[in-house]
Amino acid sequence: MQRHRRRLALMARFIARSASRLARRNTSKAPANERSRLDRRLSGLKACAGAALCIAIGFAAPQAHASSLDAANDPAARMVVEAKELVHNQTTNTVTARGHVQIYYQGRLLEADQVVYDRNAQRVYAEGHAKLTEKDGTVAHADRFELTDDFKNGFIDSLQVDTADNTHFSSPRAERVGDTSVFDNGTYTACDACKDDPNRPRFWQVHAKRIIHDQTEKMIYYEDASFEFLGVPIAYVPFWSSPDPSVKRKSGVLSPQLSYQSQLGGGFGLPLFWAIAPDYDLTITPTVFTRQGPFVTGEFRQRFENGGYVIRAEGAHVSDPTAFAPPPFGAGGRRWRGAVQSVGEFALNDQWKLGWDVTALSDRYFFQDYKQSNNILQNYYFRESSSTVYLTGQGPRSYLDLRGYYFQGLSPNDVQAQQPIAHPLLDYNRTFDVDPEKTFGLGGQVEVDANLTSTSAQIANYESIQPRTLDSVNALYNVCQTYAPAADRNKSGCLLRGIGGNYEHGTVSASWERKFIDPVGSVWTPFAFTRFSGSFVGLDTQDRFPIFNNSSQPIPNSAQGLFIGASNGVARGQATPGVGFEWRYPWLARSGLGDIVFEPIVQIIARPNQSSIPSLVNMDAQSLVFDDSVLFQWSKFSGYDRFETGTRLNYGGQTTLTLANGGFINAMAGQSRQVVGENAYADADAANVGLASGLNTRTSDWVGRFAFAPTSLLSFVAKGRFDETNLHARRIDLVSSLKLDPLVLNLQYANYASQSAIGFDQRRQGLAANGRYDVNKNYFLTGSVIFDMSRHLFNSLTTNPTATTLTGINLTGTAPLFSVAALGAGVGYHNECAIFTVNYSSIYQPQAGTGLPARNQTVTVSLQFRTLGETKFNYGLGSVLLNDGVRATP
Repeated sequence: MQRHRRRLALMARFIARSASRLARRNTSKAPANERSRLDRRLSGLKACAGAALCIAIGFAAPQAHASSLDAANDPAARMVVEAKELVHNQTTNTVTARGHVQIYYQGRLLEADQVVYDRNAQRVYAEGHAKLTEKDGTVAHADRFELTDDFKNGFIDSLQVDTADNTHFSSPRAERVGDTSVFDNGTYTACDACKDDPNRPRFWQVHAKRIIHDQTEKMIYYEDASFEFLGVPIAYVPFWSSPDPSVKRKSGVLSPQLSYQSQLGGGFGLPLFWAIAPDYDLTITPTVFTRQGPFVTGEFRQRFENGGYVIRAEGAHVSDPTAFAPPPFGAGGRRWRGAVQSVGEFALNDQWKLGWDVTALSDRYFFQDYKQSNNILQNYYFRESSSTVYLTGQGPRSYLDLRGYYFQGLSPNDVQAQQPIAHPLLDYNRTFDVDPEKTFGLGGQVEVDANLTSTSAQIANYESIQPRTLDSVNALYNVCQTYAPAADRNKSGCLLRGIGGNYEHGTVSASWERKFIDPVGSVWTPFAFTRFSGSFVGLDTQDRFPIFNNSSQPIPNSAQGLFIGASNGVARGQATPGVGFEWRYPWLARSGLGDIVFEPIVQIIARPNQSSIPSLVNMDAQSLVFDDSVLFQWSKFSGYDRFETGTRLNYGGQTTLTLANGGFINAMAGQSRQVVGENAYADADAANVGLASGLNTRTSDWVGRFAFAPTSLLSFVAKGRFDETNLHARRIDLVSSLKLDPLVLNLQYANYASQSAIGFDQRRQGLAANGRYDVNKNYFLTGSVIFDMSRHLFNSLTTNPTATTLTGINLTGTAPLFSVAALGAGVGYHNECAIFTVNYSSIYQPQAGTGLPARNQTVTVSLQFRTLGETKFNYGLGSVLLNDGVRATP
C-alpha cells in the first residue's frame, strides 16, 4: 500500500507540472469557444494537485486549501484517487471518476466503476462493482454506496461484507453510522459460500429482520432472528446478541449445558460469563436437575504478566440421597456435597517458577456422581486426586524441584488414612564440565544429584499376596489389613506398601565420567561415584481403625516392625562408593539399503557388598520394570530407597539400519549378571521389590528391543524380557502406529507373566486400539477399545458364597478371552464454520446406586458453531453390573 501511495503521489506531481506547462503553451492559442472547456479541465487538475496530490478534484473539501507539502506529509489528511477518466462539473459542483476507480482515504480503499462526489452535499456515490476495504481488512461489496466524504456514514444497497475473521454479513439495504452498521433483513454466518454453487445456502446462518453490528461495543444484535441450517429455519428468537467475531472475551450468557444421569435426572446448566477486567473474569454456572437439588459451579481466572491462576468451586444440595450408594460404596446420606480446585503458576524470574494444583473434596465420590466435565479419568481401578504446591528452578545445566503432595483416593477400596502426605519432596541435579588444565588432565563431567523425602501416614498399608484375598467387610479390605496375631502375618503372605507414622529419607550423590576414543574407534567411558543416604523411621505402633471407612476391625500398625526388621524410632545411614567403565565399539557398514551401525556394549560396576535396603523402608522404589531402557543404568531401581550393591556386569549390543529416506530399523539385546557380592534384586524388602523381576537370579533374563519405522507413515516397537534358560517370554510390549491417509490407527499389546511374589497371581494381558478414519474432507469416524485378556483366566476358579477369594466375596459369571474393559466410538462432521460429533463411551465405574463394579455407558453430543459457541449434551445410558467372572456380588 505504501508503494501504491508513492506511485500515485509521483503521478500527481507529474500531472500538476504538465498542467502548468499546458496552460502556458496553449491557453493563449486556443480558440475562444474551446478556452472555457480547457480552463475547466486545467483548473480541475490544478485544484487536485494543489489540494491533495491526487488525480481528482477536491474529493476532500476540508483539505481544499492545504498545501501540497502538508498533504504529502500527513497520510491521514490526503485522498489519493486513480481513474481512467475524471470530470469536474462546475455547474453542479460534482466530480465524477470513471473506469476502475480507486480512492484511498484515511486507511480505507473505495473501488467502483464510477464514483461521483457531490461537493455541496459532501456525499460520495459509488456504483458498479463497488467495493470498500476497511483498515482491518474487512471488505464490503455492494451495488451502490452512498457515503459521506469520510466514508464513515451512509447507505449501501445489496451489501455483502466479508470480515477479516472470515465471517460474512449480507443485506439488501444497510445503513452505516460511524462504527455501527445496521443490516435490514440481513444474514450473518461464519461459513464460506460453496465454490461450485455460490447460490447454494450456507451451512448455517442467522437471518434477522435487523442485524446491528456495533464495532465500538464489539457486539452483534439480532431482532426477530431465526437460525437456518442448510437454508431451513430450525429455531427462532425474538431478540439475541453475540460478541463480535474479533472478541475473545465478552460478558454474557454462554451456550447451555444439557445432561442426563440416572442418579441426577435431567440437567440444564446456563453459564454466565463476566469479563470483569482484561486480566480476570468469572464464570458462574447454575444447574438444575430433575431428581436432585441445585448444583452451582463458579470459576475465577486471573492472568498476570508473569503467570496466572484459576479457582473453581462446585457445590450441590442432594434432594434424594437414596440415589447414591451407602458408605463405603458411595456418599448416600450426605445432603451437601462439593469440591474446590485451584491451578496456578507464576514465573518469579527467567529460572524460577512457583505453582500449585490443589483439590479439596467433600467426599471421594463427588467427581464420579456430579462431574459434568471429563478432566478426571473415570477409571474404576486407578483413580485418585493429587494436590501439589511446588517451586522449580531450571538453569542451563541444573534443576531444582521442591514440592509437597496430598493424595485423596476416589475408589471404594481406598483407605484415606493410608494415603501418604509428602512434606516436602526435594530434588536437585546439576551437571558441569571439569577443566582438564585445572585437574591434572582429569577432565570429563561431574554430576551432583540430591533428594530429600519426608512423608507421613496415619495407618499402615498392607496387601495380601499368594493368593490375593479380601475379608468379609464388603469385600473391600484384604485380610492383611485386619487385626490378627502377628504370627499370622509374614512376608510370604502380606506386603507392606506404606508405613503408618513418619518417614524421612535423604540421598546425595556425586559422579564423574569421561569419554575416550582409542585409535581403533572404541569408546571408553570410565566413571566413579559415591552415594550417601540416611533415613529415619518413626512408626505409629498403635492399632487404629481406618478413618472415613466403615471397618469394624483396626488396622495393625503394631505389626510393621516385623516387615521392616526394626523397631520404632530407628535411624540408618550408608555410604556407597563405586567405580566402573563402559565400552562401546561402533562398526559402520554401507549397503544398498542404507548405513548399518553395529555396536557391542559392555559395562561393569564395582561397589561394596552391603545392604541394598539402606533406608529400612521402600516407599519410592516399588515400581521395578527390567527392560532395555534400564539395562545400562548404574542402578535399575526406580527410586532412592533402593540401590544396587556388589559388582554387576551388563552387556549387550544393538544394530541400526538407517534407510536413504530417513527411515530406520533398530534391534537391541542384552543381559545383566551379578559377578561379586549379594544380588540386590534377590534381597526382598517389605514390598518384595526385586523378586520375580528378571534380575533376582545371578544371571538375569534377556531383554530386547526391535524398532521398525521405514517411513513416517508406519512405526512398530517391540520390547520383551525372556527367561535366561529357555527364552520363554516373561514380558512383552508391542506398540504400532499407522498413518495412511485417510486412516490413522494405533495399537498396543501387553503380556506379562504372573508375579505372585508381588501380588500378581495371574498372567496380565491386554490389547488397546484407537483410530480415526476420514471418510472425506468433512466426515470422520473415531473409535477406541481396551480388551482385558486376563479375565478369562479366573473362569476355572471354584467359589462358594461364603468364602473369601481373589477379588471379592464371590465370583459369578464367566469372561471371554477378549473381555471389553473400555469402549468408545464416534462419528463427526467438520468444516470451516462448524463441528458436530456424537460419541459413545463404556467404561468400568462403580454403579451409583449400589457401588458395585459396573459398565457405565454415556452418549455425548457436541455441536460447535464458530463465533457463536458450543453446546454439549451428555446422556447416561445407565450402568450394567458386570457378570464376567471377577465381580463381587452382594
